[in-house]
Amino acid sequence: MKPEDLAADGPRAARHAARVRAAVAAVRDGYDRHYGAHQAPDADDPDLALLDGDRRYADGLAQLAALGDLPAIAELADAISLCAQVHAERRAEIAGAVWTASAAAIGWGATPELEAAKARVRASDPAAPAALRDAVSNVRRPSRHG
Repeated sequence: MKPEDLAADGPRAARHAARVRAAVAAVRDGYDRHYGAHQAPDADDPDLALLDGDRRYADGLAQLAALGDLPAIAELADAISLCAQVHAERRAEIAGAVWTASAAAIGWGATPELEAAKARVRASDPAAPAALRDAVSNVRRPSRHG
């Protein structure tokens, strides 16, 4: 599932799912412009792609600001910084799990387990990807009490 769909699917986004989906998609597009095919050695203009990526980051964050969704803005800021870190450390394979965790937190709300998993990414813990997956699985699991 794409991060924007996961975020929009959660109960936190129920009242404005389409706007959350568009905002997360914009930030994810910014990430892709920073780290995806736009930065390949044969890309037309990697520098312009970086600038456009920054614009897309800003577009998505502004859309969430218009909704007053400060927790979602914080989650996407975490995704941006954690993905930058894992790319700098040549651990780009972790970026997908970071995006999934951030999207789950936007849709369902942050949990101590999600925050601890993100801390493991920051600490370059090799077990971070599994911790992120487990945290996402737990946050999306329906409660026994409602």
